[in-house]
Amino acid sequence: MAPAGSAKTPHRGLITIVVMMATIMHALDGTIANVALPNIQGSLSATQEQVSWVVTSYIVASAIMTPLAGFCAVRFGLRRILVSAVVGFTIVSMLCGLAQSLEQLVLCRALQGAFGASLVPLSQSLMMEVYSREEQGKAMAMWGVGTMVGPITGPSLGGWLTEEYSWRWVFYINLPVGILCATGLMLLIRNQVTDRQRSFDLLGFMLLAVSIGMFQLMLDRGQQLDWFDSPEILAEATIAGVSFAMFVIHMLTHDHPFLSRDLFKDRNLMVGLVFTAIAGLVLIVTATLMPPFLQQLKGYPVFTAGLVMAPRGAGMMASMMLVSRLIGRMDARWLIAIGLAICALSLYDMTLFTLDVSEARIVWNGVLLGAGLGLVFPPLTTLAFATVPQRIRTEGAAINALLRNLGASVGLALLVSLLARNTQENHSALAERLTPFSPLWRWGTTPMDHGLPVDRPRLLSYMSPFSGAWPFGQVPTDDPAKLVAMWGEELGRQAGMIAYLNDFRVMTVLTVVIIPLLFFMRRQAGFARPTRR
Repeated sequence: MAPAGSAKTPHRGLITIVVMMATIMHALDGTIANVALPNIQGSLSATQEQVSWVVTSYIVASAIMTPLAGFCAVRFGLRRILVSAVVGFTIVSMLCGLAQSLEQLVLCRALQGAFGASLVPLSQSLMMEVYSREEQGKAMAMWGVGTMVGPITGPSLGGWLTEEYSWRWVFYINLPVGILCATGLMLLIRNQVTDRQRSFDLLGFMLLAVSIGMFQLMLDRGQQLDWFDSPEILAEATIAGVSFAMFVIHMLTHDHPFLSRDLFKDRNLMVGLVFTAIAGLVLIVTATLMPPFLQQLKGYPVFTAGLVMAPRGAGMMASMMLVSRLIGRMDARWLIAIGLAICALSLYDMTLFTLDVSEARIVWNGVLLGAGLGLVFPPLTTLAFATVPQRIRTEGAAINALLRNLGASVGLALLVSLLARNTQENHSALAERLTPFSPLWRWGTTPMDHGLPVDRPRLLSYMSPFSGAWPFGQVPTDDPAKLVAMWGEELGRQAGMIAYLNDFRVMTVLTVVIIPLLFFMRRQAGFARPTRR
């Protein structure tokens, strides 16, 4: 491989494809196993809480090991670490598929997360080395496709593999991809060691690892354990807070800290990390909330829900290709602002959904959201690293990946908790209006009514604005108590619908309010205001 950023770099197209494969493999495994959990639970005779560790172990291990990627690449060489990560990830994926007990699967998933942690930041760093600064917008657009494909296609692909074959194929699918990726990296990339003499700050790494691990564990198990009413969550929060405070003090006072202090002096990177966390939140939270909305409230099968969500990826890819052409001609800050505005418009439209929302509207809303996110990520990455020195760029990429994951984790924890709490409160509020003694029960007087309430509009107004039709048609009973019982399921759907809308409102407001922060960032290199003749 030619020197970083050289126009003479051979096989750039092949390198880009190989790098995207590594990125897709990691991003895919973050979500693909989720839909297989019921099958894994039955196959390995596990409880609901036990099987959740299949996901938790992967997320926590990945979060802990992500910051280490930068140091390892600088100390041992980017290609060596990236190839080792791909090979390790592939081997452990096979072991996950071969696991005969839950303990074996959880251990292998933790190792899978540890090996996969460096795939995204090192892939991003490699793309920035292969392409010059002027071409990095185009490079980040192509690379960004890989980071988006995983969260979008993971649930539907996992559902299909589980239904057609077995949950084990969710992990076996990594074998051919991993072999091709590792072979391509070894043939196309030359190993370059930046700093052989760099010392390893073990204490700094341990403090950061404990802080991130405990924080991620707290977020993942908080809703299940009722948050701070649980001694476990209180302990995890305390350990995370104390460890992080000690890490900050250590970093400020140590001569050679684990993370370079220069990273935190770069204004573009610091502001960019905030946007990366918010954009990661919108991407992952919407991809996580929509499947249960479609399956539980709309009644879609798993595969159909995946198909309805798939066009979001098409919108994202199309806008990323557009960005690759615009980023050198247009201020990246305006591209990001337009993308966030489109995301906000899509999220606002989601706050207007009803239980009768059509498939076409869901599809087009997804395309719009995908287009907005596609306009955000490539220019955001280019702008965040526009002023970062090359010697600490890989460390910056690792922190960027970490913040994207933490943003998604925090968003998921808070919004899923808000969803559950609001669903319960809404159900109680609606149920109070629906009793055998409520004045809304007025029965028809003709045989044709068969007990159907005469004042149907009034009945629906007692429920919520999201009912499109009377769910049971001709009510086959004149017993109010039985009818109240029949309404139980519908009450749950209505309460859940209101709760989803509240979550969509939160994301809409969050997306809008951060837009002004963009203009604290400097313009990207290579962009100049057009001059008039």
